[in-house]
Amino acid sequence: MAQQAQLQWRDGGVPVSTRFDDPYFSLENGLDETRHVFLGGNDLPERLRDGFHIAELGFGTGLNLLATLEAWGERPGAFRYTSFEAYPMGRNDMARALSAFAGIRPFADLLLAAWRADGGEMQVGPARLEVVVGDARETLPGWQGAADAWYLDGFSPAKNPELWQPELMGDVAAHTTPGGTAATYTAAGFVRRGLDAAGFDVERVPGYGRKRHMTKARLR
Repeated sequence: MAQQAQLQWRDGGVPVSTRFDDPYFSLENGLDETRHVFLGGNDLPERLRDGFHIAELGFGTGLNLLATLEAWGERPGAFRYTSFEAYPMGRNDMARALSAFAGIRPFADLLLAAWRADGGEMQVGPARLEVVVGDARETLPGWQGAADAWYLDGFSPAKNPELWQPELMGDVAAHTTPGGTAATYTAAGFVRRGLDAAGFDVERVPGYGRKRHMTKARLR
């Protein structure tokens, strides 16, 4: 049985991991940050097409998936979304967290109806979601998939350095399609160096809100 996320609630409803003492989304506007960092950083929605495959480190509340569903719009077909998550959130906590985002309520309802905190495969509208439960350092190397775009969304490198190590960035690169991309909110030097060493061309670009910089990368 997967260990579930342990939460505190701060600032009027922001979920904070008690394991990592880090919020799950921006205290300013988590949805706008997701659009800026993970969609914009991967040149989405322009690249989205039937069969497109997104992979993610850290599923959290599912907000990144919901923003992607919104960006998908009325496109025909379906996309794959694989997320590696060590501590899945319970449905009730997820519902409480996502209630902050009224504008994407229909997508949240789809996710909550399908959600299983023990992971596995779920159909969420046009998204074929798979949540791989466990430490990504152990689960990612044996994964058989390859992503067109990566959302690197672990907790802060200062709080959760395990999810940002060069070895794991190498595993990300090994599971990326030629010319595939990755994006993350952090611009930490060791993360950028790890992505570069793994085979990505790395850019430091303007971040969202009070974060001056973020990172985007494209596999060489």
